[in-house]
Amino acid sequence: MLILTRRPGESLYLGDSVKIKILSVQGKQIKLGLEVPSDMTVYREEVYLKIQEQNRLAAESSKQDLLAAADLWNKIEPKS
Repeated sequence: MLILTRRPGESLYLGDSVKIKILSVQGKQIKLGLEVPSDMTVYREEVYLKIQEQNRLAAESSKQDLLAAADLWNKIEPKS
């Protein structure tokens, strides 16, 4: 993990297209300003983790559905 020290009003860049600016520090809270391309999605960590879990569950269901369908397909006797 890269650790940087910045003061309010100072910024840092991630690549050429993402700018993070420290807007203020109040106690244990830091306000950040993010300038990102309009096609880039930004999530809070807890939302991102929930999305990942839901995607994993959806993919798991799809695999189970596919296996169930294949099992049914194999049980059907071909017509002569």
